[in-house]
Order: sequence, then structure tokens, then C-alpha cells
Amino acid sequence: MAKLPLIDAHCHWFSAPFFKALAEESHMEGALEQRMAKVQESSGVQMPDQDDSVHRKRWLTEMQKSKVDRLVIFSSHPTESPTVAETVATAPDRFSGVAVINPKMENAAGGVQALLVERNLSGILLFPAQHGYRIDDPLVTPVLEQVAAVGGLCYVHCGLFTVPLRDHFGLKRTANPSLANPLFLVPVADRHPEINFIIPHFGAGMFRETLMAGMQCSNIHTDSSSSNGWIRTQPQSLTLKDVFERALDAFSPSRVVFGTDSGTFPRGWREDRLNEQSLIVRDLGGSSDEHSQIFGGNIARLLGLPV
Repeated sequence: MAKLPLIDAHCHWFSAPFFKALAEESHMEGALEQRMAKVQESSGVQMPDQDDSVHRKRWLTEMQKSKVDRLVIFSSHPTESPTVAETVATAPDRFSGVAVINPKMENAAGGVQALLVERNLSGILLFPAQHGYRIDDPLVTPVLEQVAAVGGLCYVHCGLFTVPLRDHFGLKRTANPSLANPLFLVPVADRHPEINFIIPHFGAGMFRETLMAGMQCSNIHTDSSSSNGWIRTQPQSLTLKDVFERALDAFSPSRVVFGTDSGTFPRGWREDRLNEQSLIVRDLGGSSDEHSQIFGGNIARLLGLPV
């Protein structure tokens, strides 16, 4: 069997338009450039170059250094989606794009159609907690119908929702995690069997509910991205190895996809998370084939890539 690619299924592009949007929403003193400079100082995060080709080359260098074949990159603000689409168009063999969508926005379904059909992005990212709706609300249906029509992916962020960069810009935390229960996805997945849904971060604190959703619906998957600091919220003592063991049992190795939640410099691509998770899968007795599927093959299949 040919060696499968190493694909990170969860990265944030965090390009100049994203930081500009946060600076514009912020009530910090000073011009936009001054606000971003203050955040760079307080967070230690380097602001991306205004020229996205420079940002793109930096990421390609990171990928080469860590021998990563492809990144699935997200826009994290609607104004960033064109930049993500341009990146994919420039290097389609290295990047797949996913656009953040707010179904409450006017003509959200039309925006999905434009991004997935006209700009060749691979799917959408939904933030029910941040944008104030439930995934099973009828207002989401037109958006999902567009995703289904083109065979796109749908990431649904569940559980805890925190974005430290928003905190540094002084933006209030308004997310309501009670709206983002993975079990709300079950009837939606049942109604849309042609869509593959991915719950990031093992459910970000709603782990039991994520396992239940995965056992109920064969088109619900989960990804392993982030520091998984949500483990601290669980009533029982868990390690990341415990989390992997239960997720692999509930979902099977064919529906767990590797991700890092990488996005900022100077940290760059989180090879440490690859190493940690790879070791865990091997310690759990995962076969070479299962390891290859989790760390690239599964998401390649969902993206419709040749494997």
C-alpha cells in the first residue's frame, strides 16, 4: 500500500484581513495599526504580512520543514474568506479551504454557493455558540442544502468557544456554549446523510455528547485539534490518551481526523501536537494502516482527494 499523505485537517489561516477585522471591531485606543501593534506586544503573536503571498510562502516553508503534505485552512472571519480562496487557487496541491459562515447573515446560502462552487473551497465552518443559533435551527437549512449540493464538508464547532486573540483585542466573550451541543447535530446529520460533518476538538468539553453523536450517525466525524485544554472541565480524570481511546472506540479509526489548530507565528505549525498524538495512537495499538488513515487518509477521503 502506498504511503498516505500527512494532512492537518484543522488550521486557521489568520491572515492580515482577519487581524484587520478584529482591530476594526475593537474599542482599543489608536488607529488600526496601533491596535495591532499593541496586540502583537501583549500576545507575542507576530502580525502577518499585508501581502498574503508572503504569508503563504511562510506557511509553505513550515510545511516543507515538517513534511506536511496539505493543510486544511479556515477563514476565521467572513472578510478573510477571499484570501483563503486565493491561497487555495494559488497552491491547490497544498491547501484545501474552508470558509466560516454565519447562517444568520443575509443571503448566507448564496455566499456558500459562491465560495464552494465559484472559488473552489471544500467546505464551511459553523460557530453556533459565537453566532447565536442552534445547528438544528431551520435557518441553517438553506446553508446546508448548498453544502450538500456540491458535496462539501461541514465543520460544526461545539462546546467551549474561546479565541485568545479576541481577548487581546478587548472583545467581549459573548459565545453561548449551551447552543453548541453535539447532540443537536444528530437530527441534522440524519436529514443530510450526503454531508460529512466534523466536530472539532473532540467536542471541546462536550466529549460524552460527541461520542454519542458519533455512535448515532455514521456521517459525523471528529478531529483531534487544539491543546485539548477542555479536558480540565471533565468531571472524571482524563488524559489525552484516554480521549483518543474512547473516540477511536466510538467513532472507529475511520472517522477520527488529525488536526493541530495551528494558526499563528512565531509558533508556526504545531509539530509537537503531531508527535504527541502520533505516539498516543501507536501506544494504543493502532496499526500502521489505522495510523495513516487518522493522520491523512480519512480527511483525504472526505475531501475527495486521491489516496
